Amino acid sequence: MTKTIDMKALVLAGGKGTRLRPLTYTGAKQLVPIANRPILSYVFDNIADADIKEVGVIISPETGEEIKAVMGDGSFWGLNITYILQAEPKGLAHAVLTGRRFLGNSPFVMYLGDNLIGCRISDFVKTFRSSRVDAMILLKPVDNPSAFGVAEVDEAGKILGLEEKPVEPRSNLALVGVYIFSKAIHKAIDKIRPSNRGELEITDAVQRLIEMKRPVKSFILDTWWLDTGKKDDLLAANTVVLDEWFKRSLSGAIDDSSTITGRVTVEDGAMIKNSTLRGPIVVGNGAVVEDSFIGPFTSVGPGAVIRRSIIEHSVILAGAEITGISRLEDSLIGRNAKVVKCLHKHEALRLMIGDDSVVEV
Repeated sequence: MTKTIDMKALVLAGGKGTRLRPLTYTGAKQLVPIANRPILSYVFDNIADADIKEVGVIISPETGEEIKAVMGDGSFWGLNITYILQAEPKGLAHAVLTGRRFLGNSPFVMYLGDNLIGCRISDFVKTFRSSRVDAMILLKPVDNPSAFGVAEVDEAGKILGLEEKPVEPRSNLALVGVYIFSKAIHKAIDKIRPSNRGELEITDAVQRLIEMKRPVKSFILDTWWLDTGKKDDLLAANTVVLDEWFKRSLSGAIDDSSTITGRVTVEDGAMIKNSTLRGPIVVGNGAVVEDSFIGPFTSVGPGAVIRRSIIEHSVILAGAEITGISRLEDSLIGRNAKVVKCLHKHEALRLMIGDDSVVEV
């Protein structure tokens, strides 16, 4: 009787996070919080739920140590994490090549560390095991397929071809950042060459599997999928997670003059004074909200301070300070940043703005 080889996971947490600058000048994009938890936390949740124990995490020289420090050895999730250094980002297939020694002959889930999906991967893992295919890819219709890897499929769902960020897409089906492969993907990667972008593309490797007559299966997701690489996408992810996954929990100190409505989480150590909180929102440990209104779909990070302000649909990171702002919406405020009302009589704006910042007034 043939012994079943345990499935592993390869999480891609390298890259430079250029689309989220200036936040990612000082931190890894995969650690940016969604509802006050690093994006990677949700990735590890999903992997652990699929009963996968061995996880390799691809990291970069710039942010790898930070990811190690924050995410640890994986024991919180019941995982055994091996960190694998990728000297420079040269494509998703190159990341698999970098992790080949860790992967060995095991089938594996490849999971992009800045992607969130609205379902568990456990059913896909079970289907992969039972169907004896060499690759399983998840697809999702999108409005801008040129920004993604795109799959062309026939009426029966069979994959006819794949392209990476095509100028003229043959379909609107984008490849979601979760893949499942057998060891056959390694031979396919050995047969490809860098694309015009100078990268080893995973779409080229899957295309080579198809050309090699190896079975490749696809599923079209019927839940949400979010690539959190840009500000608006990150805000959208924060909205969805707060809306679908959070419940009311009031552990912090809330005075009698404050009003709490809806699914609001106030973590232990937070203080709410003379304020209105309308969920879904989360207020992190040690945060202070005073004389303010915090509206739906807002995350207030640990240690943040908000006074005399109105905030909705925003992500406020740890240690930030917002004071005297009459209305703040659709905003992403970085760690220890300050947004304050100028009390001088003149009407001029006074700003200190770093590289790649965006200010709308």
